[in-house]
Amino acid sequence: MPNIKSSKKRVNVNKARALRNKSANSALKTAIKKAHAAVSANEADKAALVAAAIKKVDQAHTKGLLHKNNAARKKSALAKLLND
Repeated sequence: MPNIKSSKKRVNVNKARALRNKSANSALKTAIKKAHAAVSANEADKAALVAAAIKKVDQAHTKGLLHKNNAARKKSALAKLLND
């Protein structure tokens, strides 16, 4: 445990950010899994679920959770999955 006041604060801030990132990553993975499941089951709302997953990928990129190329690759894969 740090002794310096600013170091103590950094520990708390890093914990809060880690929780926020974990939550966002979990939501992203869930959205992608739902989109994959909807397309493979040929559900009626598959386009909406793919659009929602793409939106989550964009949000993750904006928040700095994904690199731009990683986000682009995920979006491309989702679009290809929907159109095939």
